Formats: sequence, C-alpha cells, structure tokens
Amino acid sequence: MPEFAQAARKLAPVDPSAWKDWTQTARADYEAWLTPEPAPGSLHPGEVIAYLRKRLPPETIVTNGAGNFAGWVHRYYPYPGFHTELAPTSGSMGYGVPSAVAAKLVHPDRPVISFSGDGDFLMCGQELGTAAQHDLRIVFIVVNNGMYGTIRMHQERDYPGRVSGTELKNPDFAALARAYGLHGETVDKTADFEAAFERA
Repeated sequence: MPEFAQAARKLAPVDPSAWKDWTQTARADYEAWLTPEPAPGSLHPGEVIAYLRKRLPPETIVTNGAGNFAGWVHRYYPYPGFHTELAPTSGSMGYGVPSAVAAKLVHPDRPVISFSGDGDFLMCGQELGTAAQHDLRIVFIVVNNGMYGTIRMHQERDYPGRVSGTELKNPDFAALARAYGLHGETVDKTADFEAAFERA
C-alpha cells in the first residue's frame, strides 16, 4: 500500500468533465430515491426513517436485525460514515438488540438506535435487561406486524395458500420495556412518531 500510494501521488489528476453530467444526474436520481414513496397504512416506515435521517447526529450508531423491515432502514437512512451501522450480513435474526447494547457499552457517548422486527426482537429482546442494568440510553424501535414477515413473504410467493408457523402472538412491547424500567410506548400513526421519539 505505501508504494502504491507514493506512485499514485505522482499521477496527474484525471479530468472529470467527460462524466460530469452523468454524475450530477446519478446524484439527483439517488437523492430522489431517498424520498419515501406512498405506502398503505397509517404508519409509514419510510417517513419514520426520513425523519430520523434529519434528526440524528452523524455519529449515531444504527443497528438492525434481519427481516424485511430492515429494507426501509437501508434505503432511507444513508449512513454518514464508517462505524455508524451494525447489521448482519447473513440474515441473522435477533442481531439488532444485542448489537445495540454492545455498541452503547463501547461508545457510551454516541447515540444508538436499534431496529428490529417483532419476531427478530423476540429472539434476543431479553437484552433489554442488560440495557436497563447498565443504564444504557438506547432507543429500540420494534416494527410489529404480528408475523415472521420475510418467511411469510416466501411462503406466500412459493406456496400460495400453504402458510405455516409464521404468525406470532406478541407481548405488548411498550409494556415489556416499562417492565424493565425503561420508557415504552406504541406508535400507530406516522404523525405521532416524532413526538414519541423525542420522549424516548
């Protein structure tokens, strides 16, 4: 690497004018892609992420587990730099909660936000106890649709009419947080998210 860097320093800069228009168009396309598209339901996850994108400082660490819910995070939250994302690369469900606890223990001075699906959260949600025990200030966001959504999607696509074992009977997640002595509330409408986040 040092030899390559030394040789590269001696090279004349490349004239970017040949692709200047293309890069400007590509950048505009990317920025437009960050605007949430219309979606059904009273709570729009893309709008939630768009709000967080404006609200969170650049040093925030965002964690997530595995599931379709993470698609909104990855599309609408452009990570501002290195060491700002903790996410599984192999579809490991349950990763979002413990990775947030670890991130906050290592970086107590940085905000940490954790995203989980409901099934994803239930795999390691007991780590709320660790967060409470060490007084970690993490915001846990649970996307609750009452099912293992990704698995259900594949079932409905590949085996129509043969859904099996993907429905969940969930606890009241806000009450569970409060049972650990943490703040907990349920948000059902996009318009209510901002105030709930500020309280959290």
